[in-house]
Amino acid sequence: AQQLADAGVARVVMGSAAVQHPELVEAASQVVDVAVGLDHRDGEVSVHGWTEGAGVSLDEALGWYPSASAFVITDIARDGMLEGPDVDGLAVAAAHATAPVIASGGVSSLDDVAALAVKSNLSGEFTVVNEYLVRDLKKIGLWDDVMVMDLKHFDGSLRRIDRVPEALKDLYATAFEIEPSWLVEAAGRRQKWIDQAQSLNIYMAGASGKKLDETYKLAWLRGLKTTYYLRTVGATHAEKSTVKAGHMNSVSSLDAGSTHAASDVASTSQAQALDTETEVRFCAIDDPTCEACQ
Repeated sequence: AQQLADAGVARVVMGSAAVQHPELVEAASQVVDVAVGLDHRDGEVSVHGWTEGAGVSLDEALGWYPSASAFVITDIARDGMLEGPDVDGLAVAAAHATAPVIASGGVSSLDDVAALAVKSNLSGEFTVVNEYLVRDLKKIGLWDDVMVMDLKHFDGSLRRIDRVPEALKDLYATAFEIEPSWLVEAAGRRQKWIDQAQSLNIYMAGASGKKLDETYKLAWLRGLKTTYYLRTVGATHAEKSTVKAGHMNSVSSLDAGSTHAASDVASTSQAQALDTETEVRFCAIDDPTCEACQ
């Protein structure tokens, strides 16, 4: 495990060895993330290339590995058959598992993937459907399985779904797509009709010292008695699906003709890094863009 970690491996998958010697997962997980592969036939875990039954149920085995980073579950009877995964069985497994469940085998269509995505919400996450958005997308013939998956992929935002008209993107903008100053202005107008105070959450996509200073000063000037949570966009996002080229992928797929382009990008990034290291910056009290004296 240490050699794999040193080689840059992000995660290892352990199957038969993990079933027969669960303590190996605990030991290996000290140096690298471990996903446990559990192949089963009619609920009984199988080992050694599906040739032997382990004498333990899938539900029981899922409780053996508190340090596992994920479980790869394969229904042997469905693997390679292209007849769809056992969605209900995977939902039961997810309820027993101590780590995320990766479905393996049987997937044959986008409908299968969508069904699995819905079942993944049983761990506590849930999807809230905007009935008005659905209505408007149906009117222009855009409400389909692909749109459902796009909305899940982009966290409910229409901004990066090219086929959606700009008018709908503006109408159904998410909180992070609205300038915080407008949230404050709207709250300021409501404040006079509220007896006590309103708990106003501030949503800010690109937080900076200057922007925070301006937003909270505006709240004070507009007479808001209080604000509540400050919510910002995370610096990183988990990739929700595998795509050939997407903004959320840090490394896009490369073909034979794109090697030079990748080299150019790397050279540009290196040059920018060198410029950043050698650039000397000074604090200027009369510079409104300087955040050092906030």
